[in-house]
Amino acid sequence: MKRKGILAALSLLVAGAVFGGVLVSGFGWVRPNYADIHIGSSAPPVSRVSPEAMAFNDAFINVADKVTPSIVQIEVIAKVKNPLNDFFDQIPFFKNKQKEDDYGEQKGGGSGIIISEDGYILTNNHVVKDAKQVTVYMHNKKKYEATIVGKDPSTDLAVIKVDAKGLPEAYFGDSDNIKVGQWVMAIGNPLSLTSTVTAGIISAKGRNLNIIETDDSGKGIENYIQTDAAINPGNSGGALVDLNGAVIGVNSAIATNGTAAYIGYGFAIPINLAKAVARDLIAHGKITRGYIGVNISAVDQQTAKALGLKEARGVLVQEVVEGGSAEKADIKRKDVIIKVDDKEVDEPNELQTYIATKLAGEQVKVTLIREGRQLEKYVTLKEGSSSTSSADENTSKDTKGNTNKSNKEEASFSSLGLTVRNLTSDELSNSKIKFGVLITKVERYSPAEDQSLIAGYYITHANSTKIYSVSDLKKVLDANKGGAVLLEIADKTGKSRILGLDIPEK
Repeated sequence: MKRKGILAALSLLVAGAVFGGVLVSGFGWVRPNYADIHIGSSAPPVSRVSPEAMAFNDAFINVADKVTPSIVQIEVIAKVKNPLNDFFDQIPFFKNKQKEDDYGEQKGGGSGIIISEDGYILTNNHVVKDAKQVTVYMHNKKKYEATIVGKDPSTDLAVIKVDAKGLPEAYFGDSDNIKVGQWVMAIGNPLSLTSTVTAGIISAKGRNLNIIETDDSGKGIENYIQTDAAINPGNSGGALVDLNGAVIGVNSAIATNGTAAYIGYGFAIPINLAKAVARDLIAHGKITRGYIGVNISAVDQQTAKALGLKEARGVLVQEVVEGGSAEKADIKRKDVIIKVDDKEVDEPNELQTYIATKLAGEQVKVTLIREGRQLEKYVTLKEGSSSTSSADENTSKDTKGNTNKSNKEEASFSSLGLTVRNLTSDELSNSKIKFGVLITKVERYSPAEDQSLIAGYYITHANSTKIYSVSDLKKVLDANKGGAVLLEIADKTGKSRILGLDIPEK
C-alpha cells in the first residue's frame, strides 16, 4: 500500500514536469529573456560598400544639409475675385463695376530662395501674385512678414523682402554650363511638407512650354530646365541644385495630366536669367531690360534649304520693329542670327533668354548670315515692349499685276497638298493684302501642312518674287523643283511670316 502511494506521487511529479514543459514551449506563456532575443541577421548583405558609392551617397546628404537652410516656405493670403462676377461681367450694365466687397481671400503658398543675408528672397511671380499678405517661415522655424519688392510676369519671377540679418544665402551656379544627364536635387515645400528634398537628373534644356502669359496677354520668356526630380505644388520658387550645392534653377512648373500632381517631369527657370531679373527688381522695383526689336522663328531644314544654308541653324528674323534697336543696327528681315556675343543660338527662346539678361542701354554683338555672307552687327538695346509690328510691305498699296479681278483661276499642287486661287476685287479691298494668292485647301499630313500653311491665308512672295496670280506662283515652284522655296504668307490683317517649303522633283 505504501509502495503504491510512492508510485502515485512519482507519476504526478513526472506528469507535472511534462505538462509544464508543454506549457512553456507550446503555448508561449513564459516570455524569453530580453538578453536572449536576437532580431535580424548578424551580418550585412554587402560587407563593404565601395568608397565611390559612399562618396556619391554623401554628396546628396551634404547638399541637403548645407542648402536646405537657404530655402524658405512662403504663405500667401491673396485677393481673389468672386466667381459670380464672371457672370455679371457678361452684362454690359455690371461690367467692370466690381467693388472691393466683390473680392474674397484665398490662402496659398510656395517656396523661396534666400539670395542675400539681409533678407531678399527669390520666388515665383505666381506664388505672390495678388498677395495681400506674405509670410515667410525659415528652416529654423522663425517667422517673418514680407513685402513684395517687385514682380516680373514675363519670366514668372518675383523678389520679396523680410526684415532680418545674417540669413543663410544660397550659392548660385552657372546654368549655361549644365549638362543633360547630370544629377540634381529639388528642395522646397511641396504640398506644405516643409524642407522636402528629391533627386533626379536634368532631362532636357531649353524647354518652351508656352505657359507664361503676361498681364497684357503677351508671351513670356521661357527656357526651362526639365528634370525628373519630383516637383509638386508648393515647390514653386524652390531651388534646383547640383551636387556642389549650387542653385542652377528656380522650380516653377510641372507636367500634369490634369490632377496638378507630379507625373514624372518638372521645370525650372535657369538661374542666370533669375539672377538678372532679381538684380533689376531689387535695384529698380521693376524690369528695365533691353529689347533687340525683332520677331524670330526657328530655322528648320526646309527653311535652311530655301535660304541656301548648309545646315539648319540659328534663328530667322521674321520682322524688324520699326524704330527699334535691330533696325538701327541694320538687321533686316530674312537675316539668320547664329550668335549673340559668344553664345550660339538655335532656338528663339535661347536668343530671347540671353537678351532678357541684359539691361536697356547695353550693347550686344549679333552675328548673322545674310544671303550667304556672315556679318557682325552691334546692337544697343532699347527699353520697351518686345512686340513687333507688321512689315510695311504687307500693308503697301502695290496692286500691280492684279488686273483681272474677276479671274478666279485655281490650281492644285498635289505633291505639296496645296490648292490656291487668285484674289477677287472684294477680297483685295476687304483686307490689307494688296497682292497675292489665297490658300483654299491644305491636305492633311501633306508637306504644306507640315510647314504650317493654313487655308484662308495668302501667299504674297516666293523667293522674294511678288505673287500676283496663280501663274506667278506656279512659275517659281516649277523653277525650283528638287529644291526649296522661301514663302511669305500673311493673314487679312497683313501680319506675315516666312517659311521654307521643299518642292519635289515631280
